[in-house]
Amino acid sequence: MNQNMLFQPLKLKNGIIVKNRFVKPAMSEVMGDDNYRPTEAIINLYRNWALGGTGLLITGNVMIDSNALGEKGNIVIENEKDLALLKRWADAGKMNGAQTWVQLNHPGRQSPKHVSAQPVGPSAVPLEGPNSFAFNKPRALTVFEIQEIVQRFATSAAIVKKAGFGGVEIHAAHGYLLSQFLSPISNIRTDQYGGSLENRMRIIVEVYEAMRKKVGEKFPIALKINSSDFRDGGFSEEDSIEVIHQMAKLGVDLIEISGGNYENTMVQGSNAKGAFFIDYAAKAKKGIETPIIVTGGFRTLAGMEHAVLNHETEMVGLARAIALIPDLPNQAAKGAFKEINLEMLSTGIKFLDKKAGSYIGLSYYEMQMVRIAKNKPVKRTQNAWIPLWFAFKTQGFAMLLPQRA
Repeated sequence: MNQNMLFQPLKLKNGIIVKNRFVKPAMSEVMGDDNYRPTEAIINLYRNWALGGTGLLITGNVMIDSNALGEKGNIVIENEKDLALLKRWADAGKMNGAQTWVQLNHPGRQSPKHVSAQPVGPSAVPLEGPNSFAFNKPRALTVFEIQEIVQRFATSAAIVKKAGFGGVEIHAAHGYLLSQFLSPISNIRTDQYGGSLENRMRIIVEVYEAMRKKVGEKFPIALKINSSDFRDGGFSEEDSIEVIHQMAKLGVDLIEISGGNYENTMVQGSNAKGAFFIDYAAKAKKGIETPIIVTGGFRTLAGMEHAVLNHETEMVGLARAIALIPDLPNQAAKGAFKEINLEMLSTGIKFLDKKAGSYIGLSYYEMQMVRIAKNKPVKRTQNAWIPLWFAFKTQGFAMLLPQRA
């Protein structure tokens, strides 16, 4: 057995074992068809990622309601009509002893104009900032509608389990609906779902409890949460830690820490160790036993191992790296991988690079995922015109709209 701590299994409190500490966190693969079903491409993508050695694969942004989409290409799980396809996806994600969990989400007000004429949110508070032009002002949800959404999360989780996936992740980060409820900026309700932190997190507690009733105690449920909004008067670091501790007490099996949204795509800067959120995770972990995933900013295998050995995180989330090196864990086990080197993409035109930087980056990794799904090697380049052309071919002029966090 490899003695590197990254290759040691992690046993969750429910007895489920993840074979190593490598996590492919959610990336929105946008590989759903026009009817919001999984495609052959996404099935093959997860098969190849599983064969690449990653212990835990978390799917990207699966929606619970076909009337509430975050972007074109979303997959929706709201009933059993696509169960056969979902079973094939789940089976592909089990190859090589991997675990594949489905991230479940509702976009709330972060449903763009070209997908949703009338988005909903905890309150009728529009997005602010340079990306706000692409989103309509949301309508405030009624209490009845909130409770319907809670049940939709639970129904989707039950279907995920029936399909044979290993677990689910509740997406309460990146400014989507559950994250909107947590923030006193986007949530100005005065009923049981607004005001105090206890009220603002009520929907997340209800989603978890409704899911648990449907899937039982042994089926893993993870939570993804922002460390903060990074905005004055918003969801604070102290709020986030309190939510994490409350959800840990309720029994959530794994917690992933992240940051950013359409209003503020910046996340905490990397510290001396290179990883985002490590310092925050150390604070959040005090007093709880629930394992933590820290995603973002890891560069070296030695740095990843140090973070796990030092109990700063139990698992290491690698998104862009796994999109560029789909068999990174296998390479690391053979001693063929030491450090992540990401390309600095450029069109050669400084103004365009600055204006289209987020589109270029996201398109670059989406392009790589398409290649992996086709059993082709990734195509690494510093030429930003290549991913821009890919974005135009796949998205048309929608590529000019704000991209997800």
